[in-house]
Amino acid sequence: MFAVQAFVASNLAVTAVVASRLIRVTLSWREWAAVLGVVAGVGLLGSSAGAEGAAQVGAVFKLALIVAIAGLAVLGLAAAKLNEPYRTTALGLTAGFGYGVLSIAARVLTGFSPLELARDPAAYAVAAAGIISFMFYATALEGGSVTVATAAVVLAETIPPAVIGVIFLGDQTRPGLSVVAWGGFFIAVASAVMLARFGEAHQTEDVAMADAAARRQANAGPAAAGLLFWWPVDLQFFNALLGTAVPDTTGAS
Repeated sequence: MFAVQAFVASNLAVTAVVASRLIRVTLSWREWAAVLGVVAGVGLLGSSAGAEGAAQVGAVFKLALIVAIAGLAVLGLAAAKLNEPYRTTALGLTAGFGYGVLSIAARVLTGFSPLELARDPAAYAVAAAGIISFMFYATALEGGSVTVATAAVVLAETIPPAVIGVIFLGDQTRPGLSVVAWGGFFIAVASAVMLARFGEAHQTEDVAMADAAARRQANAGPAAAGLLFWWPVDLQFFNALLGTAVPDTTGAS
C-alpha cells in the first residue's frame, strides 16, 4: 500500500513536466526540485518495498470501511458549510480520506467476477468511496484554491492507507531497508504536495473562484436532475452532463 499510494501521488510530477513542455507553464526551481524529489522518493520505494502482505481480512474489517465512508459523508457535508479558508482544506482532507478508503477496499477485494463482487462488502465500499470522494473533491475545487485542495487530498490519501497496510495487511519492506522505504515514501509525498497546483489545469483560478462563490450564493442548493437537493454546493456541471438546463439566477447576461 505505501508504495502504490506514493506512486499515485507522483502523477503530479508527470503533470508538471508535461505542462512545462506542452502549455509552457513555468516551473520554479523549487518545483523542479520537487519533481526530482518525487523521482528519488519513488526510486527508493521501488528498491526497498517487500512482497505484498496477505490481503485476506475478515468481514468486520470490510464493514468498517463502509462505516468509515458513511462517517466521511457526514463530515464532508459539515465541511461544505464552513467558511474559507477552512472549507477547502476540510473538503480536500475528507476527499483524500475517501480515496484512501477506496484504495484499502480495492486491496482487500476477494475477486473480480460479478458474483464475487456482488457478495463482497469491499466492492460496495469501493463504489461509495469513489462517488463520495469525487464529489467532495469537486466541491473543494469549485470555490477554493486548487493548490490547497490538492495538497490536502495527497496527504490524506497516502499516509493513512500506508499505515493501515503495514499494521493490518502485512505490508513490509525488504530486510534492513525499512528506513530507506519510509524515507522514500515521505520524500515522494512531500514533493508531490509541493506540486499540488498541478492537480488541476487552472489558468484563471481567481476568476473561477469568484464566479463559483457568486453562483453558490445565488443558487444555494441546485441538484443534478433534482436528485441531490441536499447537496450544499452548485453542481451545474452535473446538470450539463445530464442535458438539463440550469436557469441563470445571477442576473448576468
